[in-house]
Amino acid sequence: MGDRDSFEVRLANVFDEVKHHLDERARRLLLGAMAREIGHGGISLVAEVTATATDTVGRGAAELAAGIEPDGRIRREGAGRKPVTETDPGILAALDELVDAGSRGDPMRALRWTTKSTAKLADELTRGGHPVAPRTVALLLKQSGFSLHGNSKTIEGRQHPDRDAQFRYINDLVSSFQAGGQPVISVDTKKKELIGNYANAGTEWSREPERVNDHDFAGKQLGKVAPYGVYDLTANAGWVNVGTSADTAAFAVESIRRWWEHVGRHHYPEAARLLITADSGGSNGSRLRLWKTELATLAAQAGLEITVAHFPPGTSKWNKVEHRLFSFITMNWRARPLISHQVVIETIAATTTKTGLKVRAMLDTSTYEKGIKISDKEMRTWEARHLHRHDFHGDCGQCWRSPLGGTMAMAEFGRSTGHRAMDERRGRRLAHFAREPEAPGRCLPSPHRLTPCATGSPRAGRA
Repeated sequence: MGDRDSFEVRLANVFDEVKHHLDERARRLLLGAMAREIGHGGISLVAEVTATATDTVGRGAAELAAGIEPDGRIRREGAGRKPVTETDPGILAALDELVDAGSRGDPMRALRWTTKSTAKLADELTRGGHPVAPRTVALLLKQSGFSLHGNSKTIEGRQHPDRDAQFRYINDLVSSFQAGGQPVISVDTKKKELIGNYANAGTEWSREPERVNDHDFAGKQLGKVAPYGVYDLTANAGWVNVGTSADTAAFAVESIRRWWEHVGRHHYPEAARLLITADSGGSNGSRLRLWKTELATLAAQAGLEITVAHFPPGTSKWNKVEHRLFSFITMNWRARPLISHQVVIETIAATTTKTGLKVRAMLDTSTYEKGIKISDKEMRTWEARHLHRHDFHGDCGQCWRSPLGGTMAMAEFGRSTGHRAMDERRGRRLAHFAREPEAPGRCLPSPHRLTPCATGSPRAGRA
């Protein structure tokens, strides 16, 4: 083998060894550099031994001779396929017409009743004379300022003109209590959770997905639990009372009582007052009579002046317990079946945040009866003796003085309900009031709903 043949073989071997590691431009420039090094006839020789087009080698040599600078491009500007917007100028207008929110009301619109996925949009554009692939549709949508969106819950109902003043009033109450070293808590019931091997929303890293039941019917043995949350705004600490019975006003107040017994009175040993913020519905609703009377019992037992500030209707998202406690609990048990009460308790108690949130949880297996009523006459008698209204929106801001005390109060509230367990619990509560002397000036404001109330006699309320 001659020197020329040996050189050609070595040249071909060098190129074969590195060509798979180079992009199109780098390969072209390498071939051009080889041809320039050989000199006259180099372009033809390099093209022959590397099985490359002569034009490619020549362009590489010409670019090097012109002093090309690295710019990160593989092909020269303007090379490659023309954009679809140039080859089909009407495609953007056709696409915009398909996804435009302004044409949603047109019943004859092609995609009025279907999902507007990129595949369906591409099919519809192709049928309309604009052949395009789903991937290209996605690129065109992004270029036009579109992105994937869910629904945005921002449209609010009718608002009271004093709504902003209501929030300022609650904020001032919170600031006043915190400045005085008095506890401030936010309360609410989290949504009920199925106990058992049921699917839980969310995803979690694992090698295999957790296998769960293919249905979500509550089991007869474990049923559901109602986690009632108490969030301490000052201490950034949570307490969750996990109830296995009904979510009633008695359950709500018992949850607060347990927080006070296990946490509150130890953390605030000098506390004389307690502020509770809550939304206007549910088991701690502003109109629930049992919620008010049960809180009066708690105030007498704990020796506290309890103030309750209710947020206006439709604003529960502003309640701190929702996004300072419940949201993190939900994230902590995502994609994890709540197979037992113990799993619920342990998972809640393990919830922490970078800001220092700590949570304690307790299982409450007590039975809370539904349907406990307080009649108009009973409530009017009770309010006449113990009601005190707030200066701001006094038609709804109310204060109950406790303890009740007096034989007349016991007689009014001591009527039989026809249910032995209800009567016994009510008797114990009233007996406690009878034993305790009334403390002058001690009061328990009712759930503070800072919105107008209809005038007239109140109707009998349910628990």
